[in-house]
Amino acid sequence: MKVMQVLPELNSGGVERGTLEVADFLVKRGHEAVVVSNGGRQVEALEALGARHIAMPVHKKSLGSLFQVKPFRKMLEEEKPDILHIRSRVPGWIAYLAWKKMDPATRPRLVSTVHGFYSVNRYSAVMTKGERLIGVSESIREYILENYPQTDAGNIKVVHRGIEPERYPKGFRPDGEWLARWNEENPALAEKSVFLLPGRITRLKGHGDYFELIATLKKEGRAVHGLVAGDTHPKKRAYLDELRALLVEKGLENDVTFLGHRTDVREIMAVSDVVCALSQQPESFGRTVLEAMALGKPVLGYDCGGVGELLGIIFPEGKVPLGDAGKLVEIARKILDEKPMPHVPEGSFTLAAMCVSTLELYEELLNSPRG
Repeated sequence: MKVMQVLPELNSGGVERGTLEVADFLVKRGHEAVVVSNGGRQVEALEALGARHIAMPVHKKSLGSLFQVKPFRKMLEEEKPDILHIRSRVPGWIAYLAWKKMDPATRPRLVSTVHGFYSVNRYSAVMTKGERLIGVSESIREYILENYPQTDAGNIKVVHRGIEPERYPKGFRPDGEWLARWNEENPALAEKSVFLLPGRITRLKGHGDYFELIATLKKEGRAVHGLVAGDTHPKKRAYLDELRALLVEKGLENDVTFLGHRTDVREIMAVSDVVCALSQQPESFGRTVLEAMALGKPVLGYDCGGVGELLGIIFPEGKVPLGDAGKLVEIARKILDEKPMPHVPEGSFTLAAMCVSTLELYEELLNSPRG
């Protein structure tokens, strides 16, 4: 079959990563994979997989993007994909409006993946227009049915995001060279219990609660140190400055380290004692949480969205009611004292399972009646 995936750009992010993973899987299975986007630094990687990229300006959040509907329809008529898979709202509208005016007997079958808890409005509703919908977690499935009740529940398939188990084996340890460099760069971590907060520097990630946790454990006489690993968008520099000022205010400037953007988060998780997931708003899945638990690292996280869902399945010992500061400290103490270890069920939440489920959905849709 020929599958065309559509998204704004091919730079970094979970949507982009999933698009490449599915394209790679399709090519390896003998199918044709095409991706339409405005381009980006991952185009080269996509093409190296044997997939094809078509550059179109489908990324701008403006009414002017509707001028792309006609060229997009013309491209669909020339390419004749079997499956058209939309993964984001702006390109979703362009693709949907182009597809809607095509002959229902011959146009591609339409799939959309709901990747997040979008604001509920007519703009976001395009992600429910697919003939089949993929939700990346049960939490997303519930979000769709609650906010878009006209959606047929039978057309929604939950396909959890997945990881490569061989890349995140339980008990993984970084190599000696990495460890030596890490210990040299971070002498403050010696003999400390390390709490890692991975993720971009945004207000939603719960930095305030995290700092309060470190402060409370420190007051109790526990030797702890916090690590914050995540990129800061230029527009978020002022927020980063706020966080640094808050550390000084709490007397934690020597107890929490900002690592910035890292490409070795797996290694950092492996040398941490507890990985934290304290987002104030629900996340659709929480791949970093899954990666940490696959490595055998306890995760301390709020029972919210996809993170709460994963913790409930894999590591309920780390689940904290959203915003409950007292319970957060209590469970952190318990994890430090009892050292429980999560266990990811074999064969679940894998990249292979994600790709197979996606391909099965494509095949089922192609074999189903039109209309």
